[in-house]
Amino acid sequence: MPRPFHPEGAGQLSVTPSESVRRGAERELEMLESLLALGGLVLLRDSVEWEGRSLLKALIKKSAACGEQVHILGCEVSEEEFREGFDSHVNSRLVYHDLFRDPLNWSKTGEALPEGPLGALRAMCRRTNPGPVTIALDSLSWLLLHLPCTTLCQTLHALSHQDSCPGNSTPVEPVHVLGLLHEELHGPGPVGALSSLAQAEVTLSGAMGQASAHILYRRPRQRPTHQTQWFSILPDFSLDLQRGPPLELQRHADPHTPPTAGSTAPW
Repeated sequence: MPRPFHPEGAGQLSVTPSESVRRGAERELEMLESLLALGGLVLLRDSVEWEGRSLLKALIKKSAACGEQVHILGCEVSEEEFREGFDSHVNSRLVYHDLFRDPLNWSKTGEALPEGPLGALRAMCRRTNPGPVTIALDSLSWLLLHLPCTTLCQTLHALSHQDSCPGNSTPVEPVHVLGLLHEELHGPGPVGALSSLAQAEVTLSGAMGQASAHILYRRPRQRPTHQTQWFSILPDFSLDLQRGPPLELQRHADPHTPPTAGSTAPW
C-alpha cells in the first residue's frame, strides 16, 4: 500500500524564532554547566589554529553569572585586554593577579606579585571563605616554562582539593580550576601529566571555519565518557552551539567519525 503524501513540514510542530533562541541558550548552558559541574581541573587544550582563550572567558562568564568569585592568574595578556568584552557585572566578580606586566618583579615598584608565579598559585590555595570559587590560569603553558612540571602538578592538585578554610573545619564549596594549555608547545610528558589531573578535558579543533570541542569527562566511580560539540563564540563570550558539523563536512563524513553534538559514548 503506498504511503500517504505529506507536504514538507506537515505533522511537525513549528518553532518560533524566540523558541529557537531559548533552546540554543539551554544547550549552551548545558555545555558550560557540564564542564563546571565536577569541580577540580578543567583542561582546555588549544592550538595555533584553534585558540582557547575565548572558551576560557565563556566559562569565566558562566561562573561569574552564578555568583562565584573568579581569580585569574594572567600571564600572557594584560589585565585590560583580558577584561575586554565582559560586562560590568562579570568584571566586578573578577580578581586579577597580574603576572603579565612584570612577571619576575624586576621593576621593584611593588605592583608585581612579589613571590612570583609559584607564590601566586600557593596564595590561591589559602581560601578565606567557604563560598564557591573559580580559578582561571592563563596559561598553564606559561607556567610550565617557569616552573618544574612536578611542582606545577602538585600545586594544581592542592588548588583543586581544598576541603576547608585555614583555621576552620567547615566544609567548603568545590573549587573550579580552569587551565589553558597550548598543546603544541609541549611534549607528551607534561601534557600527559596535566591530563591525568583533569576531571574534564577539552581539545579544541574544527573544520571549514567551524570550531569543535572534544570533551572527555572523568566522573568519580564512572567510566570516562566523551562528547563533541560544534560551536562559535559570540563577542560577549556567549556560545552559539551548532547541532553538528558544517553541512559540507557531513556530506564527506566517514561513518567512523566521533559522535556529533550532544552525543556521548564510552571512551
